[in-house]
Amino acid sequence: MGATWVSGFNASMEVFAQSGFPSKSVTIVVPFPPAGGADVLARILATYLSNLWGQQVIVENRAGASGRIGAAHVARSEGDGYTLMMSSTASLGKDNVAQFAPIALVSAAPYVVAVNPKLGAKTMRELISKAKAQPGKLTFGSSGEGSASHLTVELFQQAAGIEMLHVPYKGTGQAVTDLLSGTIDLMFAPGQTVNPHVKAGKLLALASTGDQRSRTSSDLPTIAEASTPGYAAVGWFGLLAPVSTPAPIVQKLNVDVNAALSDPNIEKIMLDSGAEPAQTSPAQFGKFIQSEIAKWSLLETTLQSKKKS
Repeated sequence: MGATWVSGFNASMEVFAQSGFPSKSVTIVVPFPPAGGADVLARILATYLSNLWGQQVIVENRAGASGRIGAAHVARSEGDGYTLMMSSTASLGKDNVAQFAPIALVSAAPYVVAVNPKLGAKTMRELISKAKAQPGKLTFGSSGEGSASHLTVELFQQAAGIEMLHVPYKGTGQAVTDLLSGTIDLMFAPGQTVNPHVKAGKLLALASTGDQRSRTSSDLPTIAEASTPGYAAVGWFGLLAPVSTPAPIVQKLNVDVNAALSDPNIEKIMLDSGAEPAQTSPAQFGKFIQSEIAKWSLLETTLQSKKKS
């Protein structure tokens, strides 16, 4: 990050000296239920930032409507830096993205294709064969309609020429619970939510969704390697604030979040959980969000047209 980081850090410290920000507790709203990818990362960050600031950092789950209820709450909040949101694909779209100020991308990592062992598929090719033999019978869970864990599977279905049944949940944690019980067959899920169960032998990991192997599971092939050349998608999580939040406050938050993500202890915790730390400026994160919205909006339009026909 070099001179840019130093400049940002100095600006942040000047704001801190002038305003004493934060001078009270900060709330990170997670617009999904507990135990999902956004929740896990928010709690990792909250511990670090609380120690850094000497102020309590509260993680508040406000689930519903695929993340839109929590997002709406944050958008209506005062833009003073004390109410933030740990977002992912589902809670942002063309209709509400302008209501937020991007702070920092926290993680953008491939999802893990996790299946219940009862399904009897040990490779991606076996999974595709089962799906083709039983169109619409295999079930996949997601954290909600329009979430990354939903759209990454839809993209895969198009590429592989298969059809499975989508079962949306209010959050990743609830979907993983049903995956463990065998109520659903598979998920494309954040590594931090399924890797512990894979290690315990309760789930099978078949592949990752990125364009290259994940740092957190380098022995796991990509979907492109395992079965479907050209397929690639990632799930991301990032911190945002209401759009009215002053730029100096956004800059300070960015510097402090990036400091957390570059801390060796935090990096290890994230990698061990299956999440890959990111490093961005607010502007870089904003461009990333716009590119993701454009990509997934095109897929959603295709899906809506398919439903109408």
